[in-house]
Amino acid sequence: MKLGGAPGDDAESAVLSGLRVVRERIRAAAERSGRDPAGVRLLAVSKRQPAQKIRDAYAAGQRDFGESYAQELLSKRAELADLVELRWHMIGALQRNKVAGLMGVVSAVHSVDSLRLIAELGRRARERRVPVAGGLLPDAALAVFLEVNLGGEEQKAGCDPSELGALIAAVREQEGLALRGLMTIPAGGGQPEASRPQFEALVALRDRHGGSAVLPELSMGMSQDLEVAVECGASWVRVGTDIFGART
Repeated sequence: MKLGGAPGDDAESAVLSGLRVVRERIRAAAERSGRDPAGVRLLAVSKRQPAQKIRDAYAAGQRDFGESYAQELLSKRAELADLVELRWHMIGALQRNKVAGLMGVVSAVHSVDSLRLIAELGRRARERRVPVAGGLLPDAALAVFLEVNLGGEEQKAGCDPSELGALIAAVREQEGLALRGLMTIPAGGGQPEASRPQFEALVALRDRHGGSAVLPELSMGMSQDLEVAVECGASWVRVGTDIFGART
């Protein structure tokens, strides 16, 4: 029996199959690298996917979903309001004028890359506390991941590695924010061996800024390169197409 609705059998079987395969890939990669698979969490990237597919994944036990556009996230949240354990993560570039509307809705923002955005998130988070992200934040502060542009691509978001220290300090000054870790989207189109040195660089960058005591989580790895990300120490992998199929 399904939670929150009864999708068509074909759509359901496709999403369930995708989830099983991705979960198995995570498990196998973790065990190969001597890690506990429970230390790697799956963020299902649902941007530009119909709400019904999210409902299917939820019925299969998935609880964390990532969206890139604030308006799309809010629309889906309204449509899926009956799925009370669903947790939304913002993973795309976030404009400051969209922050207020996401307070009380998102559990985590994975794409924080500027002092001005940190200040706005902190101000709004103080005004309205947000849901706990995966049980990781007992104080219900908004989880923040600092996005780092390691490929030096001008068209991509993310701070320069040299800016990271200032951003860490700024987040830690905001009582409504909880610094969870780092995020990156590597250059190279997701090709695993092109991603590997950038994932390793993110780990090294974390080590230079206090290690896991300061930055406990690493959000890295997508459909094509999730195994490499897990081998390098990812605690969150962000997978969309391999779960939901091509975007609409």
